[in-house]
This record gives sequence, structure tokens and C-alpha cells, in this order.
Amino acid sequence: MGKIYIIDVTNRDGVQTAKLGLSKLEKTLINVYLNEMGVYQSEFGFPTTRHESHYLRANIKLAEMGVLSPILLEGWIRATSEDVETSFKLVPEIKHLNLSISTSDQMIYGKFLGKKHPKDITKMMTDAVDAAKALGTESIGVNAEDGSRTEIGYLIEFGIAAKEHGATRFRYCDTLGYDNPFTIYNTARRLAEEIGLPTEIHCHGDLGMAVSNSLAGAKGVIDGGQDVYINTTINGIGERAGNADLLAVILAVTKSKGFAENYKLGRHIDLSKSWKLAKFASYAFDVPIPINQPGVGANAFAHASGIHADGVLKDPFNYELYDFAELGRGEAETVETGREICSGEYGGISGFSHIMGEMAVHFDDAQQAENVLELVRYANVESQKPLVADELLFIAKYPEIARELLTLTP
Repeated sequence: MGKIYIIDVTNRDGVQTAKLGLSKLEKTLINVYLNEMGVYQSEFGFPTTRHESHYLRANIKLAEMGVLSPILLEGWIRATSEDVETSFKLVPEIKHLNLSISTSDQMIYGKFLGKKHPKDITKMMTDAVDAAKALGTESIGVNAEDGSRTEIGYLIEFGIAAKEHGATRFRYCDTLGYDNPFTIYNTARRLAEEIGLPTEIHCHGDLGMAVSNSLAGAKGVIDGGQDVYINTTINGIGERAGNADLLAVILAVTKSKGFAENYKLGRHIDLSKSWKLAKFASYAFDVPIPINQPGVGANAFAHASGIHADGVLKDPFNYELYDFAELGRGEAETVETGREICSGEYGGISGFSHIMGEMAVHFDDAQQAENVLELVRYANVESQKPLVADELLFIAKYPEIARELLTLTP
């Protein structure tokens, strides 16, 4: 049987959501948390976008240092040989790429306006795969954007061409959330059987089925004889109505009726990191967690009905599928209502030393403290919000990496 792996795309799909964004330090902390959780790969950014270059290279350095390990860091680009060459020019150390191109008739004739035809699309993709292999890319995913509205015969032809040129994975994109669990199961199984590549399932929530489609698609790929890589985002944040939520997908895979007995994760996931990860993403994006969000919503373990309250007090499993402590919840949260010292972009050494001292961080001398404080100021300029404790600790521990993350060169 094939196995299920998680590829989180928050740092690519999540950050290109309208009206939202993350600082480079926030994106890095998300990679750290995803690694701690056991996520297989982070689609960590855009190697052809110049303002991402320092961030991408800094995160690759963290991987080389063992800080971001074993998680893989993969860049997303258009499936053109020009984008491949630009990626290696700006980020020479990049090892993993996902190459994306539209495949549906709607996109070919409605987006490319008839200037491209299906054979042209396939040729652009294979040229890009060839270029990536020539430059030493270790893993190459090929994305069929709008795959759910693409004629299945062409999708198979496109995927086989990708395989023949050396692609290591095929990504089926339900870009507009058009699929349902029945259609995506049949499509995913046929693609896995006929293309013969490990397959990614990438679902959106335009019809409210991103998580259910991800589960059904994963079942189809495994039944078709291949490993499956489910694409997720933290708290489901993504374009339009969002992507498949990371935690909800993991809970569905591991807790839903009869699924986990037959379909296994390929890497252990530490669910106890869920609460911290969801809270940080909510803070960083400035998007509240919905009250009814699976696992991490304020009402996920709240009971008001007399019958439910009585039942859950007798045995939590009467009215809860899983325990809140399993997700890293349960500790009381402290909110400061008296004097509070913050370290912002205009903060000074006295207040900063006080804050770091409360976290048991002490500096060798005044110059070291000043150097870290300067980086903290720049991080505050970029995020425009107070840094959380883990961000301050990261800067203090890896000041040179932080300096590169905070460097923007127009």
C-alpha cells in the first residue's frame, strides 16, 4: 500500500491570498513549526521573486545546519525553462521545485487566448523539467493547474510526458474547488494507475469540500498503487475560499471512520504542535481562528447542552472524537492587564533586556545585546506587530540568519 505524506503550501498559496501576507521571519517560523510537527515538505516560496531570495537562501542554510530537517523545502515556479534558469540564478542552492502550468481548455483558450495549444503546454512543461534536471534539481513536481476541469485523456498524456522527462511527482490541482469526493476519487485513481507517479492532491474550498476531496483523492491515489502527497495550508488560509486545512486533513486521515486502518501516514505527525501552529498563523496573518474550526476553534471542545455536558463529564469520548490535550491544548493563557513592556521598532536596550531576561536569555556583553536589538527593530518594521517569544528567541539564537531574512534589496 502507498503512504500518505503532507506537503504544506501556506508559504506559497497562503501568502498569495488577497489582503493577507507574512513577513520573512514569520514564514521561517512556520517552516520551523511544520518541521517540528513532522510535515514532509513545505512549499516555502517563489524562487523567481527577487524579494524572496534572501529568505529562501536563509532557510536553505537552516536546512543545511539541521535546524530545518528532515522537512524538505520546495520552491514553486511556472513550468517554463526561463523560470527554472531564473530560480537557479537567484537561489543557486535550491534542490526541490514544483513546476506549474494550466492544462484545461478553459485556461488554454480563456487565459492564453488561443496563443497556446495542448501540445505547446506539454512542450513548455517538458522543456522546464529538462532544464531543472540539467541544473541538478533533486525532486521535480509537475503541476496540472485546473486539473479538475482538464479532459482526463490529455491529463494522462501530460503526466506521462512529465514522467518520461524525469519528474518525480505529479500534482493534480482542483484549482477552483470544482471536484467532489466521488469525482476526485475516480480521477486520482486513474491518474495514479496510468501515469505511474506519486501524486499530489491539491484542493480548494470554493464548494466547501477541500478536506473531503483531499481524503477521497488520497484514497484514489493509494488504491491506484502510488504514494500520495496531500497539499494543505494552516487554518485553511488560501486563495478565495481557502485550501484544505492542515489539521483537519490530518484528523480526517487519522480519526475518520475506518480510514486509518487501511491508509497510513508515511511520516509520524506530532499533533501536539497543532495548537501552537494554528495560533501563530492566526496572529501572523491577523485572521482569527473560526469558532467552529476543527480541533483549534474556541468551540471545538465546548459543551453547553445539558445532555452533552453530562455525557462528556462522565466520559469525554461520549461527545469528543479526540482529546484536546492531544492537540497541545489545555494550558491556561495569560493576558497582561497591568504593566507591559513591549519591544517594537523604536524599543530601547533597557526594555529589550528586560523582555529577554524574562525568557532566560542573557547576552555576553552590551554590544551583543545591541546587535540583537537592532535586528528585532527591523523585524518589527517588517511585521508591524509585536514579535512573539519564538521570534525573539530565533533572532537571538541565529542572528546572522535573521539578518539575511530581514534583508531586502530593491
